[in-house]
Formats: sequence, structure tokens, C-alpha cells
Amino acid sequence: MTDETAGNGQTGSGQPEGGQPQKEQPSGNQSVPPPEVAHRPPFPAMRLLYAIGFAVVAWFVFWITMILALIQFVVVAINGKINEELKDFCLSLVQYMWELLAFITFVRDEQPFPIGPFPKRQ
Repeated sequence: MTDETAGNGQTGSGQPEGGQPQKEQPSGNQSVPPPEVAHRPPFPAMRLLYAIGFAVVAWFVFWITMILALIQFVVVAINGKINEELKDFCLSLVQYMWELLAFITFVRDEQPFPIGPFPKRQ
């Protein structure tokens, strides 16, 4: 055996005994730039918690509005005209419902009542 093949498991051709050529090892001088990572903003976990809470509030507001609509029908059946105060309050509830849904669906960033102000009649 020659010094080339002694103890390293290679034949005289520079190939391992399996017959496959060795892969060249990269030298320490070459630096490979790291792949660019897209920077994403963090997940809005706090907003998710607020959205879940506001969804529960929206569910209650929806049913309160439906009950008030039924009451308004009864008032119209008895008096023959709508109750203006009840109508104004229902309008505020509908605006509030819009604010709740707008926050939940990222249409607006301002938090609705009880954190923000209750909507006023416009």
C-alpha cells in the first residue's frame, strides 16, 4: 500500500472505496449571506381577545335591538305612530352594532364602547 491509500479508505484516484467522488468542502473564506426573512408584524393577540369580547357584546346588542323592534311594532299597533325616543335609541344601538362589527373585522381601529365612547345620534 502506498501512503495515499493507507488508512483513509480511498483508492489512488482520490475517490472513496465505494467509487463515488468526494464532495469538495467549502473553504472558510467564503461567506454565504443569510436568506432574507420577510419581517411581519406580530400577531395581534390582544386585539383578538378584544374582538371575542366585543363579539359577545354584539350578540347581546343584536337581540336587544330585535326585542326593541318588536316593542316598536306593539307601540305602532296601539298608538298608530312610532315612539321617537325608542327610535332614537334603536338608531344608537344600530350605530353601536356597526362599531362593534367594524372593530372585529378590522374596518376601524378605534375600540367601541365600553372602552370608547357610546355613539351619538348623527
